[in-house]
Amino acid sequence: MPGATLSPWTMSYFATALVCLVAGLALMISGFGYPSAPIDDPASLAVVHLISIGWLGLLFAGSLLQFVPVIASRQLQSPRLALPALLLTMIGLLLLLGGFLGLADILPFWTWALPAGGILLMLALAGLCWMVLATLAAARPYSLPAEFVALGCVPLIGTAVVGMLFTLPLSGLTDEPHLVSLVLTAGPAHAYLGLFGWMTVTAIGVSYRLLTMFLLSPERTRGTSRTIGWLMAAALVAVGCGIVLDGAGSPADWTLPLALAMAGLAVLLYALDIRGIVRERKRKAVELNVVASLLAIAMLIICFALFTVSIVVGNAAEMVMPIAYLFTFGWLTGLGLGQLYKIVAFMTWLEFYGPVLGRAVVPRVQDLVNERRAAAWFSLYFAATAAATAGLFFDMPEMVRGAALAQLAAVCALAFEFIQARRLAMVPAAARLPSGITARRLILPSFNGRSR
Repeated sequence: MPGATLSPWTMSYFATALVCLVAGLALMISGFGYPSAPIDDPASLAVVHLISIGWLGLLFAGSLLQFVPVIASRQLQSPRLALPALLLTMIGLLLLLGGFLGLADILPFWTWALPAGGILLMLALAGLCWMVLATLAAARPYSLPAEFVALGCVPLIGTAVVGMLFTLPLSGLTDEPHLVSLVLTAGPAHAYLGLFGWMTVTAIGVSYRLLTMFLLSPERTRGTSRTIGWLMAAALVAVGCGIVLDGAGSPADWTLPLALAMAGLAVLLYALDIRGIVRERKRKAVELNVVASLLAIAMLIICFALFTVSIVVGNAAEMVMPIAYLFTFGWLTGLGLGQLYKIVAFMTWLEFYGPVLGRAVVPRVQDLVNERRAAAWFSLYFAATAAATAGLFFDMPEMVRGAALAQLAAVCALAFEFIQARRLAMVPAAARLPSGITARRLILPSFNGRSR
């Protein structure tokens, strides 16, 4: 597979992201932040950013470092920026969380914490965008996944800039009217840029390559795929216009609904594309990571179906948070965990068995995992996510916390499965590595192997 080199810091990104996910779920279970407090409460904002930046942001960043070279069939440009980007993200996130906890009177409030965190996060995301876009720029003609990933970098930059602007009035450094207006009105647009504009657009683009590869389906560009890209680009323009108007002090109520309508149509077309990819597959036995990905895509479709129904019956405001929860934990997190299950095993296989191909018995990638056991944990996770969404819909916070506890148990169990794969704990005895092969580190790069 062209570009199938090892990104040395990807496992560190994944491990840090999983720690943030576990911490975020644990805080929810304890009653800290949403749903025990309003979503705009500083404690809730801390949990939201721990999940969105710490978990999803690092997950997507680590995945891009590994898969952009595959998409572009090129070596990653400026790979030395990967470690500084990871460190800046973590320091910036900690400062951001400290600022929110200061606003909640849980920690001492330092005026500089929120802006400093925003600046460091902007620098980290700028480094990520540079690595991604510089790699893709050399890959002509551009493939469909490459175009989606490049498009996703635009709202990523927008998310970072808007978030940085938010920190100025929130920290009390300024009471400039335009920035205050931006904070009061542009929060939903900020979330849209991050969760849909960057993460969903990127996930859709990468899924075209991964699902066709895993299912052995023909890789071709459909007319619907191009339409999806244009709809998403138009939706991002609408959101951008809304943010500009919000900052100018004349909020426009039509921009975000228009963007959501175009996004919903794009998701419908995406579902048709996925249906075509599955029907055209040559591999009849579908692996667990694909099943988990398809379940996540189903939850994405359900999100927009629920949103449409809520508009028709007139309770859209009450449905925003349940849909957002399903979108975050059902679609983005479900897809992330499903693909991690395959990515971790595949990267481990490359790292350990790539150097001994042709010189020793080599297991299949599937031999590094236990699909039957992991399938139970994925089932628990998706069932718990649906239960938590129902709990939010019926305003039952205790039910939500109970479901979040089940989600946490499933995530911890899957993390254990990832560790077992890294340790080669399930490899058959006949395929054990020769004694001369030095075991690599679990999370950190070993620095003594070539990129393969």
